[in-house]
Amino acid sequence: MSFFENIHNQFFQTFVGPEGDRWQQFLVGLGVSFRVLLGALVLGVVLGIIVAIIRTQKDQQRGNRKKPVLSVLNAICLVYTTVIRGTPMMVQLLIMGFVVFSASRHLILVAILSLGINSGAYVSEIIRSGIMSIDPGQMEAGRSLGMNYGTVMKDIIIPQAIKNILPALGNEMITLFKDTSLVTVIGLADLTKVAMQVQARTYQAFMPFIGIAAVYLVIVLCMTWIFGKLERRMRRSDRR
Repeated sequence: MSFFENIHNQFFQTFVGPEGDRWQQFLVGLGVSFRVLLGALVLGVVLGIIVAIIRTQKDQQRGNRKKPVLSVLNAICLVYTTVIRGTPMMVQLLIMGFVVFSASRHLILVAILSLGINSGAYVSEIIRSGIMSIDPGQMEAGRSLGMNYGTVMKDIIIPQAIKNILPALGNEMITLFKDTSLVTVIGLADLTKVAMQVQARTYQAFMPFIGIAAVYLVIVLCMTWIFGKLERRMRRSDRR
């Protein structure tokens, strides 16, 4: 059998197979990956914003005007970011899947919770760095006009910080999408798990794994292009 005939044979067995619908299994797996991505992204951004605001407000405290509750919340956030950023994503998935939620059958929710908590730690540092990059005088100017802390953050600080942190947030989203391949360790049938199942049936690893690598690459390139367009549009709006 020639090289091209072998490739054609592997392609047929991987994406068609005797059932004729193996490509649909890959689509279903890709859908699971996207569901995990979107859920973890929302959770990660919400957690990241909350942690970033708490830590930023603590950093901006002056003199003896310290709030005990804020200090406790800041300590909790610091422990959270330290533990999550200091342990591997796969280990966190294993703990969530086989220790914390060992009796749960909702693997997608477990995966979303695990990846979302992990992403939130990194997003919080990205957002915090963006907020701290804004001139503190803008906060003081807003408060002097009678605006409360939340209003100044929402209307003045956060919109400017988003422009500064958009590249880092884009990289975090891309990393999060690639990390969805790790959910196979808890048994979730995502895109990578489907490729492993097909490889177990065909005893051929080349086409299933090269195929999903190409899928991940194309999607990451699309994400990169989208974030590049957003960055250029924001830069144009700044020049006007």
